[in-house]
Amino acid sequence: MATTHRSATAHTVPARQRLLAILALLADLLLLVAVIVFLINSGVQLLVALIGLAIAVAGGWWMVTEEMPRRGFGTAGLVVGFVLIVLALVIAATSAENPVLRIGIVAALLLIAGGASRAALLPDLRVLDGQLAGDRWRPKHPVLICNPWSGGGKVEKFGLLDRARELGVETILLAKGLDLEQLARDAIAGGADCLGMAGGDGSQALVASIAIEHDIPFVCVTAGTRNHFALDLGLDREDPRGSMDAFRDAVQRRIDYAMVGDRLFVNNVSLGVYATIVQQDSYRDAKRVTSQTLLPEMLGSTAEPFDLQFTTPDGTEVDGAFLIMVSNNPYVLGPSVDVSQRRSLETGTLGVFAVNAASGAEAARLMAASAVGLRALAPGWHEFTCESFEVRSQSGSAFAGVDGEALDLPTPLRFSIHPGGLRVLVPESNLEIAARRSARNVSVGALLAVAQGKTSSVNEKVPLS
Repeated sequence: MATTHRSATAHTVPARQRLLAILALLADLLLLVAVIVFLINSGVQLLVALIGLAIAVAGGWWMVTEEMPRRGFGTAGLVVGFVLIVLALVIAATSAENPVLRIGIVAALLLIAGGASRAALLPDLRVLDGQLAGDRWRPKHPVLICNPWSGGGKVEKFGLLDRARELGVETILLAKGLDLEQLARDAIAGGADCLGMAGGDGSQALVASIAIEHDIPFVCVTAGTRNHFALDLGLDREDPRGSMDAFRDAVQRRIDYAMVGDRLFVNNVSLGVYATIVQQDSYRDAKRVTSQTLLPEMLGSTAEPFDLQFTTPDGTEVDGAFLIMVSNNPYVLGPSVDVSQRRSLETGTLGVFAVNAASGAEAARLMAASAVGLRALAPGWHEFTCESFEVRSQSGSAFAGVDGEALDLPTPLRFSIHPGGLRVLVPESNLEIAARRSARNVSVGALLAVAQGKTSSVNEKVPLS
């Protein structure tokens, strides 16, 4: 099947979007002025609140990573920090003139800036409608592999087998002792021209890798416990039956996938603290107890640095990172409604963030700086995007959590991104959802470009096949 990539970018910027971009920029400017005025009038209270936040975060760090008596001091610090924050906010609210009016003005400006920004950066949905005409895709012999235990039994709970029969989709149940990879290969050998997986992220990644190998499309059915991949793809995790509409009147998207060595992942690879904890046999049945036992040993004041090294894109050598996460497209890490999500799976880049510290005290200071918005200035915080990345270790191996699966992998670990390499079938409504997710990536530069008429909406491509 021939593949063509078409972009949703129009040649001109509609006047409505330019006006919305100008409105958003004006609201941002007024909001900045309002905040500065508030700081001038309530600077002392704000400083106290920030100090309280730093104390609370540092105390929380000690509470989690230290044994008694330091854990007790950490708990006390957490309580004291929250008390300082509450007192500062109460004093600021009661001492200011017309506090309700001030709060109302700030809230209104926030709503205007946020709403106008997203509306200005949203691609013209009429362009997407035009693309959809003639872009339906329906497989002739689709096969859905189902994990009946995934997500607490979602396959049975939502009647996915019955729904598959209604759609004319062949189903294969994953039984104990069966090899998922072999089941997928057998399905293709039997004539499948589309593979679907009803299960968790690790299963999704494995079956998707087989689909890529044979250049056939893949369908993600949201039957896992968390389904982070489905969430960032723009599918409704609470409606597995709805995600199966992709087998009927589908739109085919091209999204990125990533590799660590010869292993594909659709979400992320974690190294360091989390990867070490999930290796424990007790973790699956007692997550909280296992974490409480191991964290003081790994991150406490006497902990040794992790045997992990890497080089940043600017040439900085980093050794001893206690947390590294490499993701298939970057996650939102700052304060946002979609924090710990990805706004797009089509940026063509890996997202990397890592934290390194020489001691538990240094790690606590780093967490406190992050809590008050100063993490970018901390030397132990590293956050960037790239097309390839390498993690080394002197021992020659490293624990890794690959899409949630605990592994022990040989080092160096070489990561790569493959733009548009995965063909996914999605319901028609998914394109609009994906466009709206991308429009959350608001920046002053993007708004200025739209206001000046230099680009249409966001020049996000919506790759269709």
